This record gives sequence, C-alpha cells and structure tokens, in this order.
Amino acid sequence: MTQTTQEPSQQPIQAHQRLALRSPLIILKVKLEAKKRSFFGYAKNISRGGMFISSINPHDPGEQFRVELSLPAPIEQQVQCTAEVVWKRKFVPNGPHDPGMGLRFLDMPADVAEAIDDWVLEVMKQA
Repeated sequence: MTQTTQEPSQQPIQAHQRLALRSPLIILKVKLEAKKRSFFGYAKNISRGGMFISSINPHDPGEQFRVELSLPAPIEQQVQCTAEVVWKRKFVPNGPHDPGMGLRFLDMPADVAEAIDDWVLEVMKQA
C-alpha cells in the first residue's frame, strides 16, 4: 500500500459515500495516545471510516495510534480505536486551510460506525 501526503482536495474521490458522510461542522475533542504521549486535538470532520483532526503538529502518514473520543448526543459514548494517519497538512501562515491530519479508523466497532453514520446524516439534514 502506498502512502500519500496529498491534501484531500488533491486526492481523487474514491467513494461517493465519503462525500455524503462528511460534515464540516462537527467538532470533537480527541485524545491520541502515541509513543506514551497524550495529544489533544479537535476533529472537524468525521465518518464511519475516519476523521480529520486539526493540529499544528500533525503526525506522519503511516503512523498508527490509539484514539479516544467522546461522541455527543444522541450517541453519547466514549470510543477507543486504532487509527492510521493517511495524509497530513502542515501549518502555513495565513493559509486557507487548517493544518492537521486525516485518520482512518482501523478497528472501529461496527455498531459505533453505524451510529456515526446515522448521526452525521442527521446533522447534514439539519444544516
């Protein structure tokens, strides 16, 4: 498998579902456990398959670590899973995009993934 550091706007669209399940308004506090250090960031997009975390110090593509996040109502659940960095965007002064990294969930429980789908679709209907 090849790794990419392209920004999402430069990557080919791989699945119509990915566009339908993203919402730019979702912001969650996320705790990443990497190399026995804690890192807190904010998820700006989330889907059953992954999320974007805004951070001025994004990890490198290919890195894997445990992610802990608290999903708000109606899910109201603390979730832990393993995630892999699939792309990163470095900080650019006065840049148009937030710096951060795109993560892919590797072992998100199926029932939680389904709940995330339902929640994101409901948020998008209200937008």
